[in-house]
Amino acid sequence: MRVLIVEDEPEMASALIKAFEKEGMLAESVSSLTMAKAALQDDLHSLILLDRQLPDGDGASLVPFIRKINADLPIIFLTGRSSITERIEGLDLGADDYLNKPFAFEELMARIRAIGRRPATVNIPKVTIANLTFDFSHRNVQVDGIPLILPRRQLLVLEALCTRVRRTVMREWLIERVYGFDEDIQSNSLDSHISRLRRSLEISQARVTIHVIRGVGYLLKESYESV
Repeated sequence: MRVLIVEDEPEMASALIKAFEKEGMLAESVSSLTMAKAALQDDLHSLILLDRQLPDGDGASLVPFIRKINADLPIIFLTGRSSITERIEGLDLGADDYLNKPFAFEELMARIRAIGRRPATVNIPKVTIANLTFDFSHRNVQVDGIPLILPRRQLLVLEALCTRVRRTVMREWLIERVYGFDEDIQSNSLDSHISRLRRSLEISQARVTIHVIRGVGYLLKESYESV
């Protein structure tokens, strides 16, 4: 699960990111409506945690924008605004839940699990390229129908490449998808993960190749095609 935290309190955002990482989840944070809209354009998130009091406006105004991109993306308000009227307003706008600050992380996780148990109205598609299939709904990979287990970073790289299969993926965009906005990474870290992913795909006999587009980014396509 990839979580986007829209929160302008750095300590709160940092604490949530660390807590999610302990749960084996990837989380990233942005601190304004403008930054949130930019982050949401790629539609790779599984959950939005949304504060209402942001520097450039009310977080509730972001809900219609999110719903246009993905009608089923779970949204939970995390906010100090606790009046009944404001909670009803947030839920009526299309949020899935409303949790008042301060809150226990265990309660937040329970609410996330509850949302996950709701029946989905739309199936997230799978992408198949050659003999490799990436299932976005369960975030798993199969090669010739056999599960391919990948370390988390390799899985995130492959997931991002599969969202734009047979198209060039900009290096900067891929870094954001794999590491989030707040992580400091070494210059060769992404290259190392891609190299290991290539090896994992080779060992599994996946007929796909990750090409380097020099000075631009990467391209995932069938290995028997030329670039």
